[in-house]
Amino acid sequence: MRGLPLRRLVTLATLAAVGAATLGTTAACGEDSDAAGGSGPVTLRLGYFPNITHAPAVVGVEKGIFKEKLGSDVELDTKTFNAGPAAIEAVFSGALDATYIGPNPTVNAFSKSKGEAVRVISGAASGGVALVVKPGITSVEQLRGKKIATPQLGNTQDVALRFWLKEKGLETTKEGGGDVKIVPQENAQTIETFGSGAIDGAWVPEPFVSRLVNAGGKVLVDERDLWPDKKFVITNLLVSTKFLKAHPDVVKKLVEGQVAANEFVNTKPDEAQQAISAHIGKITGKPLDLKLIKQAWPTLEFTNDPIPSSLKTGLDHAVAVGLTQPVDLNGLYDLKYLNEVLKTQGKAEVSQP
Repeated sequence: MRGLPLRRLVTLATLAAVGAATLGTTAACGEDSDAAGGSGPVTLRLGYFPNITHAPAVVGVEKGIFKEKLGSDVELDTKTFNAGPAAIEAVFSGALDATYIGPNPTVNAFSKSKGEAVRVISGAASGGVALVVKPGITSVEQLRGKKIATPQLGNTQDVALRFWLKEKGLETTKEGGGDVKIVPQENAQTIETFGSGAIDGAWVPEPFVSRLVNAGGKVLVDERDLWPDKKFVITNLLVSTKFLKAHPDVVKKLVEGQVAANEFVNTKPDEAQQAISAHIGKITGKPLDLKLIKQAWPTLEFTNDPIPSSLKTGLDHAVAVGLTQPVDLNGLYDLKYLNEVLKTQGKAEVSQP
């Protein structure tokens, strides 16, 4: 393998979209945490996605782990999102204090605010991404002239695919041209288009990898194989710097909840999977198929380490394929509380970039 895969990026289009949406959200959002808390308990508004890659968050909420660690002096107000930009809009507008989120919006938020608005305080998950193709495709060269889907132009998986193809000598364009035609579309739509033959494969996260495999596809590239030690960040825990400065004690308790939730996920996988299925059912009205969760589970690693090197490498790769400008990530990570919690529990600390 000549290089690492492109993972994390900041696209100008995404930044513009986040900025525009933020303006609209700011006018409509409620009070910030300090006002919401008043003289009573501090309110912590925590965001997360109802999916497998956010398992520590889902389990932490469903099993009451966060509430226990935060204690009676903190009121937990949870909000769910389906896309990173919306969660970042909520952070920027003051409607959200912390959120579990992917690497691409993490970088977007840091860049847009010139390094002021957010800090990564813990990791959450690694892995869970693959390129699934039609069974007849057995090599990268056979992708020439084929249509491959990604979740969104310039998103994490989109850039990973483009960089990997570039490394293999295959060109792509933002407009869907080149040696391999990249088709941005929602993951749920990808299941349909793959089944109909409208696309030949897709570079997607779980549980859509498993869904495509169940629809007759096969994994051509497990992205873990492209990274050192098979580790790359897929989910971070991010907090607004305003809330961090105002309530460092609450942030530390939140980190304690993250570490405890990860411990539960890793030591009680069956219970965790049941909790995820049930919790997603409460939110969407339909529990996520437990068999699908179990199928996808081995491709993910739930870790407190945010794996900063993978975020930086991904950004470098984004620059290499012309989808963003360089961004100085100095100051993005504040892992002080994470390492304090890990040290207290006798666990290995993580490296501060």
